[in-house]
Amino acid sequence: MNRNGVALFVLVTVSFCPGMARQATAQTLLVANQGDRTVSLIDPSTGEQTDIIDEDVPGEWGHEIVASPDGRTAYLPIYGNSGVGRPGIDGQKLLVIDLGLQQVRGVINFGHGVRPHQPVLDAARGLLYVTTELDDAITVIDPQSLQIVGKVPTGAKESHMLALSHDGKLGYTANVGPGTVSVLDMVGRNTVTVIPVASEVQRIAISRDDQLVFTSDQTQPRLAVIDTAAKQVKTWVALPGLGYGAAATPDGKWLLVAIPSKDEVAVVDLGAMQVARTVSVAKDPQEILIRPDGQVAYVSCSGTGQVAVIDLAQWKTEKLFDAGKGADGLGWAPRLQRPAMGVRRSKTLVSKSADFSGSAAPIRNEVYGKTPGK
Repeated sequence: MNRNGVALFVLVTVSFCPGMARQATAQTLLVANQGDRTVSLIDPSTGEQTDIIDEDVPGEWGHEIVASPDGRTAYLPIYGNSGVGRPGIDGQKLLVIDLGLQQVRGVINFGHGVRPHQPVLDAARGLLYVTTELDDAITVIDPQSLQIVGKVPTGAKESHMLALSHDGKLGYTANVGPGTVSVLDMVGRNTVTVIPVASEVQRIAISRDDQLVFTSDQTQPRLAVIDTAAKQVKTWVALPGLGYGAAATPDGKWLLVAIPSKDEVAVVDLGAMQVARTVSVAKDPQEILIRPDGQVAYVSCSGTGQVAVIDLAQWKTEKLFDAGKGADGLGWAPRLQRPAMGVRRSKTLVSKSADFSGSAAPIRNEVYGKTPGK
């Protein structure tokens, strides 16, 4: 217990290494597996799982994951044991994972149930944002000190997903049950406006020029296209089924949208604002991550526990990577340097309580409110 009353833990790892030696990889695809309550580390050059990290939070699990720009650390909020708007345990922790050692090295405790969901890193300001639904806010964390340094109110319930403008100044949340999108001033840490969209929406993405934001109507098969300057829905794009996760290609020409009911990805031509083609993937596609070079898209498919690899030049699924049950959130560790070894399974064990001042957020009102000068 630290001086502020927050329980902290020393974390040790037991690793099982049945494989033979393997060279370290320069890049790693991260997959949060809801069904297994694990994180898969996949070598994208071979498709092999090099590590499986157990979350070890009894009865709860994470949905989304993000890696630091240097590829050393990943952040995994533990949402709880249910889905957005559904009854269940309200998660209140975020796991800090050392990707070099393949183990959880710390836990940030929000102090109460907040259902933390999506982590987003703002490289321009060196901040970590986490959607915390039950607080109707985005929680702001300093990833160096692992301290909570503020909040950005969303002005709406069920703020499930967050997209940032590329300069990090504006944020946009998909508010599922209310069917709205909140526009946030991430610097001033306040709500700019809340845009009505539909009865219910899911997921959010932003165009490469920051002029458009996209979210999918969950009552009709259509995609809302929001004009970020006018702060209103500009047009709708018909989809072959209800849309889910989406991502824009680096050239700004295409938006890929997962269509879970069809086991496919719709490719939206952003010039014509219509679906140009669809690409078949594995069962129940969820999230889309486009590789930084723009040549490949990775699609998590929860129904088969796999990640589909789409060749964006040929517009076809070229291979499937095995992950874990309920494969969901995706992350990219760009320059991960790790010991050369075979497939590992890393299990985090809580060994004892410890007092590490500053290693997690103290439970005090000023920690969760807006910090003066921030």
